[in-house]
Amino acid sequence: MKEQYQKLFELRKLHRYSYQDMADFLKISKCYYWQIEHKKRRLYYDLAKKIATVFQLKPDDIFYEEIG
Repeated sequence: MKEQYQKLFELRKLHRYSYQDMADFLKISKCYYWQIEHKKRRLYYDLAKKIATVFQLKPDDIFYEEIG
């Protein structure tokens, strides 16, 4: 898992959300969400915004990898 997807995994676990919980929040299938978290499916900005909203963050807080 890349760093930003590891952050997503950790946030989901911290909030005790299952794959199904996230899928329900985002109005997508559980399989689709799992594929995003495991980098099997491309994450589009619209969905990144929705995911960030679930955690009351900005997309950059989750998906932007700081260098240095």
